[in-house]
Amino acid sequence: MKSSFGIAVVGCGTVGNATAALLLSEADNYLKKTGKELKLSALVDVNFDRAREEGLPETIFNENLASVLSDKNVHLIVETVGGLTIARTIIEKALKAGKHVVTANKALLAHYGTELFALARKNDVSIGFEASCAGGIPIVRALVDGLLANNIEAIYGIVNGTSNFILTEMVEKGKSYIEALKMAQAEGLAEADPTLDVNGMDAAHKLTLLGSLAFGENIPLDDIPTEGIDGLDLFDVSMGNSLGYVLKLVALGRKTGKGLELAVKPVFLPDDHPLARVSGPFNAVSVYGSAVGHTMYYGRGAGGSPTASAVVSDILSIALGTWPALFSTLNIWPDRCKKARLADSGESKHRHYLRFMIQDESGVVAEITAALAAKGISLNAFVQKESHEGSLVPVVITTHEAKEKNIIEAFEAITDLPSVEKKSAVRLRIIDEHVESL
Repeated sequence: MKSSFGIAVVGCGTVGNATAALLLSEADNYLKKTGKELKLSALVDVNFDRAREEGLPETIFNENLASVLSDKNVHLIVETVGGLTIARTIIEKALKAGKHVVTANKALLAHYGTELFALARKNDVSIGFEASCAGGIPIVRALVDGLLANNIEAIYGIVNGTSNFILTEMVEKGKSYIEALKMAQAEGLAEADPTLDVNGMDAAHKLTLLGSLAFGENIPLDDIPTEGIDGLDLFDVSMGNSLGYVLKLVALGRKTGKGLELAVKPVFLPDDHPLARVSGPFNAVSVYGSAVGHTMYYGRGAGGSPTASAVVSDILSIALGTWPALFSTLNIWPDRCKKARLADSGESKHRHYLRFMIQDESGVVAEITAALAAKGISLNAFVQKESHEGSLVPVVITTHEAKEKNIIEAFEAITDLPSVEKKSAVRLRIIDEHVESL
C-alpha cells in the first residue's frame, strides 16, 4: 500500500527548480522503488519567472510560506534560498512547525548547524544536508552510515569546483589566474563575486561539516586555518608541475596524537596522488578508515541536477525513516559532540615548496641555505633560473619533511634578507598520500 509524503521546495533558483523537476519527472520511479508517493505540494517564492522558463507547472506555485508550514499534508521543507539570514528564518520556522528540512546551505550549517540540529531534535524532526558538502557525491551518507564501523583517521577533499576548474586551467593550459577565473565565470562555474570560492571559505564551510561527522567532534568554522587560490602566481603552478607536482585547493582533516590537524590550503600534490587527477569542476573526497583503509568518492560537486540528486536522496531517506533514525540515535552530530581538540599547527610536519625572488649577488644562496639549516630543514631540490642583468632571479626550493613552525621561522628569516624581495616570496605545503594504518 502506497503512502504519500508531502514536500514543499522554497526558492526557485537553479537548485530549487532542478529539485522540483526531478521530483515531478521521477515520481513513478520513486514510488516503484520505495512504495512512497513523493508529492510536491508547493514551490514557494515571490517570483516564478525562472520556474516558468523551466516549464514547471503553475499549480504548484505558492507565495505564502505560512500556509505551507501550516499544511499538515506537507511533511518536509526543502530550503534552497541560500544565505545566512532569510534561509535561517525559514528553516527555524519549518522545524518549529514539525517539518523535516533538507538543505544544501553549507554556509548556514557551518555557522549555525549546532543550534539548528538541536532545534530539529527538540521538535522530533531531522535535517538532511547531503547536497551541502560535495554536490551529488554521497559523502555525508558514507560518513554517517557506510563507514560507521571505522575510526576515521583522515579526510582530504577537493570540494570546490570553481577553484579546481581555475587551477586545472592554470596547470594544463598555462592560463593566468585572472584568465582562468574569467573563463569559469563565462561557463557559469563561478559567480560574479567569486570570493567565497577562491578565498577558500566555501571549502572551509564544507570541512566544518565533514570533519565533525568524520571525527565525532564539533569543529567551529573559526578553528580552520584557511587560505585561497586568489594569490597564486602562474610561475609557481608551472614550476611545481615541472617538478612533478599538481597544485590543488585541499580541505584536510587528520587525527594526530595531540588533536585534530585541520586546514584549507592550496597545496602541491605529487602527480601520482589520487586527488591530483581530479580536474575541472569535479570534486573528490578521500577518507581513510581504520578498518577499510582508503576510500574515495568522486563526482560532480555543483550544478542543478547533481545537487538535486543529493537533495531528493535525502528526501527519500527521510520519507523512508532511515535518515531520522540515524539523526536521532547517533552521537556524531555537532550538537551532541564536544568541541574539537586541535593539534598545534606549528608542530605538524610537512614538506614544502619555497620560492624567492633574489638579487643575483654572491653569497645570497648561501644565506638562504644557512637560514634553512639553522632550523634543521634539509633540501630536497634547488632550482635557480639564469639571471638577466638588472632583474631579480627566482630561486625555488623543495624541502624534506619539517615542522611547520620551523619552516615559517626560516621563511621569515629569509624574506628579511636585504637581497630577497619579501612581498613576492611563496610558501606552499607539499602533501603526500596519507599512509593507511592497515
